[in-house]
Amino acid sequence: MSLPDLESWLNFTTPARLRGGRLLPGLILMTDETRLPDPLPTVRALASGSAVILRHYGDPDRADLAARMVAEARERDIRVLIAGDARLALRVQAHGLHLSEAMVRHDAQAWRNWRKPGWLVTAAAHSPAALFRAGRAGVDAALVSPVFPTASHPEARHLGTIRFAAWCRLSPLAVYALGGITPANARRLKNSGAKGVAGIGAFIDKG
Repeated sequence: MSLPDLESWLNFTTPARLRGGRLLPGLILMTDETRLPDPLPTVRALASGSAVILRHYGDPDRADLAARMVAEARERDIRVLIAGDARLALRVQAHGLHLSEAMVRHDAQAWRNWRKPGWLVTAAAHSPAALFRAGRAGVDAALVSPVFPTASHPEARHLGTIRFAAWCRLSPLAVYALGGITPANARRLKNSGAKGVAGIGAFIDKG
């Protein structure tokens, strides 16, 4: 089952909407300099209505990549979020911003000053406390991880579906599942309260 088919099959919950009525994406691709050095072909293959978070923090051509990604996505109803750099998001006319836990905790006012009306703002969260901080800061959705064992952070204790669902019920904002997501194990998230899934391998790993 493909990820777009899985998104429809899971029908995670009643679709969440942003302020102004726009729907949240069901699928979010996270870019990765090592596993996905050129993310543009994968972005082109995303289903309409999805989103992509550009990380590529150490790429010297990050600004150019961001601009090309926004241009590619604009015609396909794909939203591009820039991780950790509101100035770059504004410069390339991206659709939003992704924040680390540290940015939410320590720099909330700084990024809010740069926030453009209509932006989708997501944040990383690894605890219920982080979810509540993000909610108070005005973040739209949180990416909770790791839900399953993941090669990216093999030392991290994963949540599992029961604890993940409990966090979804507690959360004051929309929650996405991140970490070790595959089309096979994402089936276990049905009725968890998740608004969607985010990841890298789920979009690029075959078989």
